[in-house]
Amino acid sequence: MSALGVVGFTLLCAALAVGVMLPGGLLVAWALARRQWPGKSAVETLVSLPLVMPPVATGLLLLRLLGRRGWLGRPLEELGLPIAFTWRAVVVAMAVMALPLFVRSARVAFEGVPRRLEQVARTLGASPWRAWWTITLPLARRGLVSGVLLAFARALGEFGATILVAGNIPGRTTTLATAIYTHEQLGEDAAAFRLVAAGVALAFAAVWGSEWLLRARRAEGSRAGGGA
Repeated sequence: MSALGVVGFTLLCAALAVGVMLPGGLLVAWALARRQWPGKSAVETLVSLPLVMPPVATGLLLLRLLGRRGWLGRPLEELGLPIAFTWRAVVVAMAVMALPLFVRSARVAFEGVPRRLEQVARTLGASPWRAWWTITLPLARRGLVSGVLLAFARALGEFGATILVAGNIPGRTTTLATAIYTHEQLGEDAAAFRLVAAGVALAFAAVWGSEWLLRARRAEGSRAGGGA
């Protein structure tokens, strides 16, 4: 696979990973921000684990779960949907590693939405879903988009979990990070640094966009506070 092909494959997998983790991440972030329930601390800790665990440990756990003899891997294999050592494993590994960053950002965004506005909408007859869709989500949008960009940047650079659960199969599971590793192992420094430059540019753009949104959100909050 060419360098351009590797970059394109990585971008596609990262985008799919964000799409996969987004619905669950939104639900978890909202529940952590707005609800008290038994086991909340355990869920908070579990969601944050990929941030502090060695990525290869996360990859090993995913391999045990999604491998051909794994609890989820075996029935999926029988259905003709193998996960381990396919592009699907790349997406899963990226999603798992990106989820904590999104949840943290989304949780802060939801906590920043004044509850009184939601309560006013409810008193005017809006259902909980309508209040969430028309009040909570629009007001939290900058923080949510910032979280999506951070998660996307994390997915782009994922290596440890990916190489264990998906491998580094040329033309099938090779990502930007694993391609850099391969070129360096083969002494192909020029090719490795070209991919490094591409990775830095993509990550810079994603993180810069995230920071710009956060600054805009803080400025918007300051103006609202000053007007009040």
